[in-house]
Amino acid sequence: MQGVTQRASSSDRFVPGVEIAPGLFLTGATMDWGCPSPMIDTAFARWQEPVAYDRLLHFDTETTGLAGGAGTRAWMIGAADWLTDGRFRVRQLTTTTMGAETAMLRTFAQWLQPNTVLVSYNGKCYDSPLLKTRYRLARLPDPLSGLVHLDLLHPVRRHWKGVWENCRLVTAERELLGVVREDDLPGSEAPAAWLSYLRGGSAVNLRRVLAHNTQDLKSLAGVLLHLARLSE
Repeated sequence: MQGVTQRASSSDRFVPGVEIAPGLFLTGATMDWGCPSPMIDTAFARWQEPVAYDRLLHFDTETTGLAGGAGTRAWMIGAADWLTDGRFRVRQLTTTTMGAETAMLRTFAQWLQPNTVLVSYNGKCYDSPLLKTRYRLARLPDPLSGLVHLDLLHPVRRHWKGVWENCRLVTAERELLGVVREDDLPGSEAPAAWLSYLRGGSAVNLRRVLAHNTQDLKSLAGVLLHLARLSE
């Protein structure tokens, strides 16, 4: 039939995690990562009061584009926090259909408390405004409104702008934590990985995005602790 593009399907459609709603998968893991003090010194961010470590929620999104705007959506939300026993918990929500976004937004909202302190890297300018827009378009209450937000990009720039080649997270994790990523799928390729999967393509790159997002969350926590030690 003319005018119809045939797309090859892939037999590798495995998405890790548990399907908690149609088209929405939840992955979770706990690990030893960092040794947070009961109270995190936030003088590096020019805050006057320290923050209890179990109030921190590190978060990062993977989206359909880097430009932002109402047409851009988050198709993955990763969040990580320290449990009361000191273990580091990573949770990720991955949508595999367009219609699963509302369930993802509702689930993420359940992870936020009134005293949650959000931790991100450039999230004040990108991730948070994007999610606020998606909650508004979904006609859901905005759970991020009113929460304290600690964006690590700004203190990193104050300390190392002009010293490093740039202040991207991948540079900060290499310089401060000794993390060198291998076989990492760049964030710029995440939109294509998801859209390809929606069109019947392989889930291989989708799983690579999950791994990339996990490392982003671990690096967020590691950079935070490094900055906190500078304040001691």
